[in-house]
Amino acid sequence: MNTDQQKLAREFVSDFLNNTTLPTCDNEGCPYLRGMTARSEGFQVDGMMSEAVYRALLDKGFRRSGRVFYHPICRECDACMPLRVPVRAFSQTKSMRRVWRKNADISVRFGDYEPDDEKHGIYVRYLDAKHDRTMSSTFETFTAFLYDSPVDTREVCYEVDGKLVGVSILDFLPGALSSVYMFFDPDYADRSLGTFSILWEIEYCRLNGLAYYYLGYYVPGSKTMAYKARFGPAEVLCSDGVWNTLAAQEE
Repeated sequence: MNTDQQKLAREFVSDFLNNTTLPTCDNEGCPYLRGMTARSEGFQVDGMMSEAVYRALLDKGFRRSGRVFYHPICRECDACMPLRVPVRAFSQTKSMRRVWRKNADISVRFGDYEPDDEKHGIYVRYLDAKHDRTMSSTFETFTAFLYDSPVDTREVCYEVDGKLVGVSILDFLPGALSSVYMFFDPDYADRSLGTFSILWEIEYCRLNGLAYYYLGYYVPGSKTMAYKARFGPAEVLCSDGVWNTLAAQEE
């Protein structure tokens, strides 16, 4: 995508956000910070969206869940900050290098980007092991969340001895990848597959000339989001709309 196309996409998104009143959604509890409430605004896309437009939305603080594009507008705080990794600046820590070596036997391939019973089974077991059962695990919800996308989305399959052990869903954007979600077989938890998938995907960006790897929201004070700050020096989008460097956190 050339500079003129990038500029047009940014102008389109700015005009849309400045002239549109977006629906809001209030939640009883914040999924990241205990004792807090959450509020977001967003919109749904029924057709396809230009990847350039989504990249511009990411740089305005939006994320995607299925066909819904949203960003937090909580009344009590503004802790959620979009985080991205500048690929050229990133370097693995000692513990990351151990994870990389430990998973040297993993085969990585781009899958069919289609939901099936095997992937859904891993997803259900992952939610049971990692989450508090607030997320629905039905096949219909699984499909709508991860396999119904209005942008260029693909899946990466992680396999050990031909067995599927993890799946990562990625949005392909001009000059960047955006991580949507990664789930893995909890029987292989000792491999740190979440960390390995991020390392593999950052390396994919480097080899393919992609400047940024978007990793969703970073929330200071949230244990479940703390790991993102390890992939530094990362950048976080602050309330003034500027990407600022976040120093790598201690492991």
